Amino acid sequence: MRALRAVRCTLALAILSVLAGAAVPTLAADGSPVGLWKNIDDASGKPTALIRISDHNGVLQGKIERLFLPVEQDQNPLCVKCEGALKDQPIVGMVILAGLKKSGAAYSGGHILDPGNGTSYKSKLTLIDGGNKLDVRGYLGVPMLGRSQIWLREQ
Repeated sequence: MRALRAVRCTLALAILSVLAGAAVPTLAADGSPVGLWKNIDDASGKPTALIRISDHNGVLQGKIERLFLPVEQDQNPLCVKCEGALKDQPIVGMVILAGLKKSGAAYSGGHILDPGNGTSYKSKLTLIDGGNKLDVRGYLGVPMLGRSQIWLREQ
């Protein structure tokens, strides 16, 4: 009888472990940056936006889903400093990361747009901290001459 009870307890714990594991969001099996990220301003340390990174046939792109703006500011601002087709377009919904492909442990070969100044930079993404953080590097010319931000995984 005790042996049967021990087996039932072990089985119940195994089932609970599996169910609990299924409820916890996990990284993609390949350690991909695909998902929702919170952009942290490198100067203030405060969150500025939520960006969803998606994979389109091996090429990453990132779209702004939400901005964290003070209440007194316009909650749906336009990209007044952007040029071309993006000029005066809403920043929420705008693709700001594009053309990034896996290159070793990083993703590179694409660009990132700073809607604050309308400038597009070459970009490189590197997962850090077990995939919970993303080192986002924007640069002109060579990566050494650029700026990095750390984004936090939301889901």
